[in-house]
Amino acid sequence: MHFTTRTARLSVVAAAVTGLLALSACGGSDNGTASSTDKIGVSLITKDSTNPFFVAMQKGAKEEAAKNNVDLTVASGKADGDEQGQVQAIENAIAQGQKGILITPNGPGVNSAIKKARDAGLYVIALDTPPDPADTVDITFATDNFEAGKLIGQWTGKQLAGKPATIALLDLFNDKVVSVDYNRDQGFLTGLGIDTKDAKKNGDEAKSGSYSGGSYSIVCNEPTQGAEDGGRSAMENCLTKNSNINVVYTINEPAAVGAYNALKAAGKTSGVLVVSVDGGCAGVKSVKDSVIGATSQQYPLKMASLGVESIAKIARGGDKPKNTEGLDFYNTGVALVTDKAVAGVTSIDTAKAGTLCWG
Repeated sequence: MHFTTRTARLSVVAAAVTGLLALSACGGSDNGTASSTDKIGVSLITKDSTNPFFVAMQKGAKEEAAKNNVDLTVASGKADGDEQGQVQAIENAIAQGQKGILITPNGPGVNSAIKKARDAGLYVIALDTPPDPADTVDITFATDNFEAGKLIGQWTGKQLAGKPATIALLDLFNDKVVSVDYNRDQGFLTGLGIDTKDAKKNGDEAKSGSYSGGSYSIVCNEPTQGAEDGGRSAMENCLTKNSNINVVYTINEPAAVGAYNALKAAGKTSGVLVVSVDGGCAGVKSVKDSVIGATSQQYPLKMASLGVESIAKIARGGDKPKNTEGLDFYNTGVALVTDKAVAGVTSIDTAKAGTLCWG
């Protein structure tokens, strides 16, 4: 076909415009990555929207989203353990064409939805709770929950000073297996010097024997759902089995407060060591007020802000984050908080913890 010079020039211009539009549709670059001026769609999906820990995550994620030109969608399950609510939020993120998901998994029931998201090209980061198996997600940003449990176990052993330990274990669930649940529980027992047999299974250790300083007996493993009312009812159930409990491990600080209230109602607070994990501002106050003897402080704002920053960087062509050496996740740190320090266990006091707390 014959072209005039004018027609040829118009054809070249049209081709150039088409090419520019194609680049724009790809996010402003020639390799499909977004530019610094493009909004990046990210979903934060927490276990629930009421626990102060997850409220703090939302705060950290929103602050980082504003810095990184990220369009953040916040979603959650209806309650801790609501897997289907999280599955729906994952499907929404896929349908919206988002770049990534930050999630605190409510259980293995979300694994298939996470795989679907990754297959669709979303980068998925677990926060706080590594899924099982760990490679279900691209990477996890979390506290070393085993270490968190181990620290409060070591502190408890030192505080007992050789006295027999009559132990109540107030866990998260009894109807599903979640890594944060068994890691904290098994870490606590390990810190106390008790053989846990299978480190990924709560409740299979010997119910009596010796800990690092003397003899022990385990009265109960009760679920709390990570809630204050759950902690209270769990403690009440344990007290019906043995009213002489003097060590109470709790999955988190809301459960610890519930347990303490049950002990108080029964007139049993004297001489009882209540220990926990979280390090929220309310929990630090509970340590200061001697409701909780010691807690392991974790840093949810850091988890969420690092997660948002990482997905934004990846979407714009940056490097992917890497696991902490020797671990199958990125460790965001933990510190033992107590005003009753013991030799051989590194800790910070409530004044210091108060400057680092959240919620």
